[in-house]
Amino acid sequence: MNVADFRRIALSLPGAEEGSHMGSPDFRIEGKIFATLASQKQGYGNLMLSPEQQAEFVQEQPDVFVPIAGGWGKNGATHVRLAAANEDLLAGALRTAWKLRLEKNAGSRGKKRASEVRGAAPATKKAPAIKNKKRLR
Repeated sequence: MNVADFRRIALSLPGAEEGSHMGSPDFRIEGKIFATLASQKQGYGNLMLSPEQQAEFVQEQPDVFVPIAGGWGKNGATHVRLAAANEDLLAGALRTAWKLRLEKNAGSRGKKRASEVRGAAPATKKAPAIKNKKRLR
């Protein structure tokens, strides 16, 4: 598989759209990212999985799936070695990330921000106090 295959499969998922984050292509459902090509120069596609899903993919196919280093990886962000993946494996992995994002989106629809709650005062930013002001002439 390659970057074009990753893009084609990601965009074949219902409601998926391509966007850009920090100059790299990403794939979203309802405005939220489920996959990226941020590491395409290294031969990877990236999936936003749960830590549990990531562990399953890595255990079953360690030659294809690798946790992203650092905190993102600990939270489930996973590299896919595109050259080592086949169509069915990549499609299933992208569908898993897409479905997880859909479920998270559905769960967050019922929550309202404090500023959206009736009667709540809107959030305001207070200008920082200026200390040691010098008088200009």
